[in-house]
Amino acid sequence: MLPELEKLLSLLDKKILFTGIGNVLKSDDGVGVYISHKIKQRENILTLSVEVSIENYIGKINSLNPDILVFIDCVELGLPPGSCKLLQLNEIQDFTFNTHNISLKRISDFFSAPIYILAIQPLSVDFGEKISYIVTKTADDIIEQINNYKSNK
Repeated sequence: MLPELEKLLSLLDKKILFTGIGNVLKSDDGVGVYISHKIKQRENILTLSVEVSIENYIGKINSLNPDILVFIDCVELGLPPGSCKLLQLNEIQDFTFNTHNISLKRISDFFSAPIYILAIQPLSVDFGEKISYIVTKTADDIIEQINNYKSNK
């Protein structure tokens, strides 16, 4: 469980948009899309899968008018495969994003909502449609945390 994610989920009065990013043809790079497809949408939880073309979804994201935007992506964190972190956008300068046509730092200029990156360390970004076991395990844990979140109220 990610305590930082738990804190975001506890903001029940905020609409959170989880946006899956990545290339589903490059193994673990597809993890963001995998997660976004499995999150159950609710009143304050929305999902969108943009794959590698986030710039094509700027209008759609803005039309959903989220209070918080969370990009879910495979990121080289320099940690063991399957590790994950919830980072604020200004914390990502030291990390490498694998397959984007535009940097997330640059794309953030188009959104007014605070942006977070749910970053997952890949094992492999070689060509192939199968996400590694360790990254799938992390992804399933994240999905479970989001889908089963219950407020303490």
